Amino acid sequence: MSGHSKWKQIKYKKAIEDAKRGKIFSKIARIITLSAKEFGQDPKNNPKLATLIEEARSVNMPNDNINRAIKKAVEKDSENMKEVLYEAYGPGGSALIITAITDNSNRTTNEVKHILSENGGKLGEQGSAMWAFDKQRMDFVAKFPLNISGEENKRLNDILEALDDQDDIQEVYSNITS
Repeated sequence: MSGHSKWKQIKYKKAIEDAKRGKIFSKIARIITLSAKEFGQDPKNNPKLATLIEEARSVNMPNDNINRAIKKAVEKDSENMKEVLYEAYGPGGSALIITAITDNSNRTTNEVKHILSENGGKLGEQGSAMWAFDKQRMDFVAKFPLNISGEENKRLNDILEALDDQDDIQEVYSNITS
C-alpha cells in the first residue's frame, strides 16, 4: 500500500491547523501592540490590553508571543502602526465595514480595492456605508439587515474569505443576514 502514510496525513493536517493558528495569533498580536502603544504597557492601567491578553490566552497564544507584542509597542517599527477603517459596498448592495491595523495604509488600501473589484465590490468614501451600522462598544451592528440572492451571497462570501486571508485586516462587518 504505497502512498498511505499515516505521518503524511497528520503532517498536512497539522500544517493547516498551524497556519490558521498563526493567522489568529498575528491578528491578536497586532491589536495588542496597538493597544499597548496607545494606552500603556501595563495591563492593570490598560483595561483594553488586559482584555486582549485574556482573549489571546483563550486561543492558547504563548506568553512569549504576548510579551513580544507588548514590547513591540515601544520599538520604532510600531510608530507607523495605525488602525484604518474602510467602507465598501459588495454584491447586492451589501454594506461592508472593514477594520485593519497596518504599517502602510496605501498598500492595504490597494489590497482591499483589488479584492473588492475582483469579486464585484467597490470601496466607498468615508461615511458611505457607515449609515447602515450602529457602533456598539467595539463592534458594528447592522441597522437595516438585508437578504441577498444565492449568486450574490456566494460572491459576498468570496470577498469575506479573501479579506480574512489578508494579514492586515482585523474584522469585516456586513449588513447581510446569514
